[in-house]
Amino acid sequence: MKNLKNALLLGALLTGAAAHAQTNAGDQKPDPELPFTVTKVASFDLPWRIAFLPDGRMLVTEKVGRVDLVTPQGAKTEIKGVPPSYVEGQNGMLGVFLSPHYASDHYVYLTYVAPGDYGGGLVMGRGRLVVDNDQPRLEGFQVLWQQMPTGKGGQPGAQIAFSPDGKYLFLTVGDRQRFTPAQDPDQPEGKILRLTLDGKPAPGNPWAGKVGARTIPLIDPPADTEAAKTAPVVSTYTFPGANLTPAETWSTGHRTPYGLAFAPDGRLWELEHGPFGGDELNLIQRGKNYGWPLVSYGANYNGVPIPSPDTRPDLVKPVIYWKPVIAPGNIMFYKGDLFPDWKGSALISGLVSSGLIRVTVDNKGGATAVQRWSIGKRIRDVEEAPDGSLWLLEDAQPGGLYRLAPK
Repeated sequence: MKNLKNALLLGALLTGAAAHAQTNAGDQKPDPELPFTVTKVASFDLPWRIAFLPDGRMLVTEKVGRVDLVTPQGAKTEIKGVPPSYVEGQNGMLGVFLSPHYASDHYVYLTYVAPGDYGGGLVMGRGRLVVDNDQPRLEGFQVLWQQMPTGKGGQPGAQIAFSPDGKYLFLTVGDRQRFTPAQDPDQPEGKILRLTLDGKPAPGNPWAGKVGARTIPLIDPPADTEAAKTAPVVSTYTFPGANLTPAETWSTGHRTPYGLAFAPDGRLWELEHGPFGGDELNLIQRGKNYGWPLVSYGANYNGVPIPSPDTRPDLVKPVIYWKPVIAPGNIMFYKGDLFPDWKGSALISGLVSSGLIRVTVDNKGGATAVQRWSIGKRIRDVEEAPDGSLWLLEDAQPGGLYRLAPK
């Protein structure tokens, strides 16, 4: 019986490995016609993310430091009580997410890069949204997690996905263009963290209970992955208490994880920018290493090569990669009825690709890019409204808010 169980387990593992064979979708051609109408509703200053309230209004972040309450008709009111952010390059006010228990707690989570003594650091916090008068506001905003030390570099990550049971949150932390910290277990850069709803290490994490080095180095963004190996240390940071990074970590080796979402079957998918080539869609698994900056299907921007993922079977390969890149903005799974053929599909927004990509996923962890639409604008975010319509944010200054409806 034991041998039979082992054989079945091995068969399941082999089947899973076959399902995860990676494909390059970079040369996929856009469909000749759009199956939806595109209606501009409002304009914003470098908008980043949308979060829909149950009544159809939405919260929209602007990277320049604002959060707005927006009606479906486009009327905007700036929300007060928003913390200050460090606006520089890719940094600023980024993500906005409703608590999984919003109906009872009214919590809104924000992710942003906060100013520090040197550069900035990613922060995740929450406050209670009050909209009972003409001045909506966040009350009692509290920082729940913050990246220390602060430093230079973009690529902050800043995406949240709540677990299907509503008990935990997953937070993406980008490599801040520093490369090597993504492989350092003592630093949060280049990781996906799994936390409780109040920002503590979640029970059941791969390295639960483990603490990291008390002192860690800070480097500035180096020229490429090779230069990063000998980058000079700008300063060292000593944690005032225990370094909880290992206990918080769910997966490692990520570059610019801007998209994170649970599929209907409960699997967690992550979307990230590659360097010059090699954007990735990854199936996220507990305790796995996704390779950055050790491997990539792209190269450094200055032409310095990076070893291919095919050279490192010990590291997890992307399920789909894009070469040429799409410069992904976000990923979400469609649940509504307005586009019935898309139910259960992932929708991916693209900056360089200037549109949307529809991806189907199977029950074995495989994924296929099935449709691609060019809208002619850098699309930062795609989100679903309560009525099943889709809404897009344009990465521009000013950038539009657009509603998609079936033709």
